[in-house]
Amino acid sequence: MLNNNWQRRGVGDFKYHVGISSLTQVASRDDRVCVLNILGGESSDVTPVSHAYSGGNVVCGTAPGKGGSVLETPIGDIPVYNNVRDALAAGHRFNCGVVYLPPSAARDGVAELIRVNPDLRKIFIITEKIAVHDAREIRAMGQQNGIDIFGANGLGVADSWNQVRIGGALGGDKPGDSLKPGSIAIFSNSGGFSTTIAQYLRMAGWGTTTVISSGKDVYIHYAAPEFAFALANDARSKAAVLYCEPGGYYEYDAQFTKPVVACVVGRWKSKLTRAVGHAGAMAGGNDDAQAKERWFMEKFGVDGIFTPENPVFSARGAVVTNIAHIPAALTAVMRANATMPDFAPEGSLALKPWFGSDEGLDLPEALRIPVVRAIAPYDEQIALLNTQIGGVVPRQAMKDASGASQMDPKTQVSSLHGTSMLTAATLPLESNVALALVHDVGGENDRKLVAPAIAAYVNLHGKPELAAAQASREAGNAPNAVLAAAAAIVGPKRQQAAREALRFMIERFHAAGLGNEFGASLSDDFDVGRVDADGGPALTAAAPDAQAERLLAGVQARGARSVFLRWLQSQPGHPTEAAVLAAISATLAWGPLSRKRISRVTAESFPWWLQLFGTLIGASADASQHAEGRFCGIDDARLLGQLRLGEIAFAALLGQLPKQDDLFAFETLVGLLLTNGPGAISAQGAKGAVSSDGPEQPERVQLNKALMGFLTHTGYAHGGNGYEGIAYLCEQFKDSGLQDPSAAEHGVDLQALARRAVEQYARYKTQKKSAGSLDIAKLPGVNHPVFKDKPVNHDPREVFIARQFEARGERNVFHAFYRELVQALYDAGVSRNVYCVNVDAVIAALLLKMLWQPLAAGQIGERELETAAFTIFLYPRMLGCAAEADDHLNRGRNMDTRTAASACRFVA
Repeated sequence: MLNNNWQRRGVGDFKYHVGISSLTQVASRDDRVCVLNILGGESSDVTPVSHAYSGGNVVCGTAPGKGGSVLETPIGDIPVYNNVRDALAAGHRFNCGVVYLPPSAARDGVAELIRVNPDLRKIFIITEKIAVHDAREIRAMGQQNGIDIFGANGLGVADSWNQVRIGGALGGDKPGDSLKPGSIAIFSNSGGFSTTIAQYLRMAGWGTTTVISSGKDVYIHYAAPEFAFALANDARSKAAVLYCEPGGYYEYDAQFTKPVVACVVGRWKSKLTRAVGHAGAMAGGNDDAQAKERWFMEKFGVDGIFTPENPVFSARGAVVTNIAHIPAALTAVMRANATMPDFAPEGSLALKPWFGSDEGLDLPEALRIPVVRAIAPYDEQIALLNTQIGGVVPRQAMKDASGASQMDPKTQVSSLHGTSMLTAATLPLESNVALALVHDVGGENDRKLVAPAIAAYVNLHGKPELAAAQASREAGNAPNAVLAAAAAIVGPKRQQAAREALRFMIERFHAAGLGNEFGASLSDDFDVGRVDADGGPALTAAAPDAQAERLLAGVQARGARSVFLRWLQSQPGHPTEAAVLAAISATLAWGPLSRKRISRVTAESFPWWLQLFGTLIGASADASQHAEGRFCGIDDARLLGQLRLGEIAFAALLGQLPKQDDLFAFETLVGLLLTNGPGAISAQGAKGAVSSDGPEQPERVQLNKALMGFLTHTGYAHGGNGYEGIAYLCEQFKDSGLQDPSAAEHGVDLQALARRAVEQYARYKTQKKSAGSLDIAKLPGVNHPVFKDKPVNHDPREVFIARQFEARGERNVFHAFYRELVQALYDAGVSRNVYCVNVDAVIAALLLKMLWQPLAAGQIGERELETAAFTIFLYPRMLGCAAEADDHLNRGRNMDTRTAASACRFVA
């Protein structure tokens, strides 16, 4: 039944019904509430808090089909009915309705409340994004029946004086903490910021009267004009704070008779063409944020925005655009009205971090924010957290995911721990080892430690790893199988002593207060006497350890620094190999570990990874290259104390040290091939091995098996068609008389060579089509599914590498041929545009440039060429897959790389 007597109950000079004459009537202790959809997810959390805070103001609720149940609250159960009529029939009386229904049901819920309850006076709609058509009908029903409606898309209302909250979560789980009685009313488009503003005011000594979350759907039913009217008639409220977002002219029509601070936000939305966030926050009209700022400045008689540096205000009010400035602006405005705060300030809005890290940066004093002691009980929790060494990440299914690598779908450039492979291509091999293990490329000192630590395990003379690798090689296995045979020998017991020593060092240096600032692990000032050496594993022996001596000599020859090695060498006796390796590992890991960029599990795996990397590099060389004290003709002292890791890896591959341009090409290749993301078959092999071992118990995971998983999941098709590109280039250049691929005067007519290659390919395509075959092979290294369809196409990776070599003044005839080839394909009409030279072509060109002269001289044959090309791919991918394995070790779940049975199929 419609109520036609609302005109006699309306108040104020409004052209529509407003039944509330003062803010005291918005939420009172006399109000009784019925909540629609009371058992919904949001209501069941919020309503018990409101009910208890308000002294039991919710008399009933509805939940279709759940009549007879109850909602438990701290002060008693609230009965639940199927509908409002049943609640009234049970004898419940209420004058307020709260709507938590979905958007499509909100209108019918409002209609039900109004139709069956003649005592209804107020409705609070929490639902957001109600259709405009429904909102209009809701508005009409409220007006026809003399009912004030709040919302939609609001968090209800609260009254600090009456200690009442109706609808929504104003004040959070402990409303009394934020809603302290005072003299300031709040009207806010944002429910969350309503509470924040109340808390900010309290910190500055201002309490609140009535807090209204108006919501910000397209229709705001109880808006700024109604609020201004009720504010004027509330003797408790001396001023108000408004939080306004773009959209609507409600604030323009409001006439304030008391001081107001208006916080207007959302300037950025004026650049948008559709609503974002709150449904009413529309862009593109004359009601954007800047327009609203002007409205309020005119109302207050000010000509600017209030900021602490430029406090513009009047006795009528101030405009701010940052909620943090509200308390200062209000205090200034109220002082102009000879009004002091309600009580002494209860805190400060200054940032008071309970914990933090400046990552060791030398920050300006203004940015060096001091860490303060947290309030109880958080102080004890933080103190306990600060005793934790290393980071911890949540575990999750990692089958097709990675926290280590990703690929940009637009540029096709992969990155590892945030470092682009193009950047990695400019780094020495040692830096890419550090990137894989410590998530950062490190500095010069890190490189001086990585090189000897890996080089110490390259010479496998007299070791079973070499015997296994050589037996596999002589049996005709591919390079990956050869290296897998060696990796199988490097089991967990091989580095158990080093890992135990590393664990001990980390704990004791942490207890001794070694800091997390950059360079802490290199410090010459740290007093190593503070580190307690008692009770740990044996780190020294009575007799010298030959391998430990070689390692120490290599570190010293390179001029590397380490507080851990300094401490180790201060202990009585001779350091063991395990202890030296542990000290090197601790130095490399300390910074990222103490800043929680890596975990303890990652750090304690370092000795194992370092030995595995050295072993696989060594195993890629024939047994004849390993001798007592010498590897590939290089004595161990030079190997550990002088050579770059890239030089050592190159020598292992080709039996000789590289020239400077060959070294640059080799290290460029390593960076380019470091990772291809978690979806690569090689990465899946490594991740699968970790998954099957059980990463939730990381001590069970065998890192050598993870590398074996990578190795068994690689093959000749890997390396971005690198070998196919090499074979193609060899075919094109076999009769060219080319001697030096890097010579400016190489004597080869590349245009003629490219034209001939195009003619060959055109004939091949014609023959295939004539035979009715659609299986036409693509030219390796030409075109790309992403970089295509422009008149002239470029692979940004290829362009980057070309510029790198151009800047060095280096030439590569094979790369130049590829550029001529794509132009010739277009000129001959074989392609409709100029294809890109893709990164696979770059890989092939770089590889062949290094191998051309040994190939031309007969030092290596086709088989050795293929082996060398394949092995060069294995080196960098070894690092990338180690990073994936370590990531899975920290993040993955047991057996999470399996495919669900429902996704599997049988193929006959």
